[in-house]
This record gives sequence, structure tokens and C-alpha cells, in this order.
Amino acid sequence: MIVGPRTLDHLETQLPVGDRTLSGELLDRTDEIVAPGTTVKPGDTHAVVPALERANRRR
Repeated sequence: MIVGPRTLDHLETQLPVGDRTLSGELLDRTDEIVAPGTTVKPGDTHAVVPALERANRRR
């Protein structure tokens, strides 16, 4: 399955989100819910996500 916008209009409405910075408080709360590097779906380990590599985590 490929996830993403289906139309150019949809894409254009989503692009500004890339300029947002999440607060440390929100990131901390998110980490409490699912710790960085946690495999939420163990069967979905076929892809390596560089952002989740220990060296690239925010902490």
C-alpha cells in the first residue's frame, strides 16, 4: 500500500505541515506513549527507517 495524497490539491494543503516544529513537551508526551525506536508492529520490520536508528534519534 502506498500512503499519500491522491490529488495535487490534497498535496498542496499538506505541504505547510512540513514547516512546523513540535514542542519538546509534545515530543516528550509522544515518547511516553511509544518510546523512540519501538517496533509497534513486529511483523513490519522489512524496512530500515534511518530516522529511527539510535544515532539519529532526538535523544
